[in-house]
Amino acid sequence: MARAIHVFRTPDRFVAGTVGQPGNRTFYLQAVHDTRVVSVVLEKQQVEVLADRIGALLVEINRRFGTPLPPESADVEDLNPLETPVDAEFRVGTMGLGWDSEAQTVVVELLAVTDTEFDASVVLDDAEEGPDAVRVFLSPESARQFANRSQRVISAGRPPCPLCEEPLDADGHICVRTNGYRRAELFGSDDDPQP
Repeated sequence: MARAIHVFRTPDRFVAGTVGQPGNRTFYLQAVHDTRVVSVVLEKQQVEVLADRIGALLVEINRRFGTPLPPESADVEDLNPLETPVDAEFRVGTMGLGWDSEAQTVVVELLAVTDTEFDASVVLDDAEEGPDAVRVFLSPESARQFANRSQRVISAGRPPCPLCEEPLDADGHICVRTNGYRRAELFGSDDDPQP
């Protein structure tokens, strides 16, 4: 069976987003052009790596080709939620990132998890065999906006524990740095009488 490659050469939108509450969120990437919407599910760490690598790629493109860098800013233009219903085409396994020097665009490719091994040459290629893929072409400005929004989505989760940096749950946290004791058990609560 031939693979499906969803190509977005001029997407109206390419964003990271989540469904669910912090601590129980599912992460998605979503590409939109007119009425066509394609969503893929992936891990939080994959979103973080992709955002970081896009930032590094933009710096490298500027260094090598003199392409102007989009200004660094924490501003995010698109804060809208994901388009609904959010139906994932597939779970992302391998990600590819490149630069199309002719079109002056960043190319992001997301490949489906597969049980069969495939040659790495299918990444950013139109080969007949291989996993399904989503391929998105982004201007440097759109790539920077994707990275900025992704960082905001990632940081919107549970805050990290100041001791072990694991996520803090609303109903408590057993910290490995305190030998499994909850902070109130270890140091006493404010209601405990002081000696």
